Amino acid sequence: MWSFLRRRLASEKGAMDKILVTLLLVVVGVAAVVGLSTWLGTQSTAVQTSATTQISAVTDEAAPAE
Repeated sequence: MWSFLRRRLASEKGAMDKILVTLLLVVVGVAAVVGLSTWLGTQSTAVQTSATTQISAVTDEAAPAE
């Protein structure tokens, strides 16, 4: 497999550019996935906190006064 890859790289003009662009796209894709995952995690925490606050406020208002 490695010999095929070496022959393919040697025979194609600009093959190194294609490899570098592919690696760059992979790095950008991984960074995007990590960034999206982190953002969704913080948004999820914010939504949970807001929901808990609202639920507590509504249940406190609905509780019968003694």
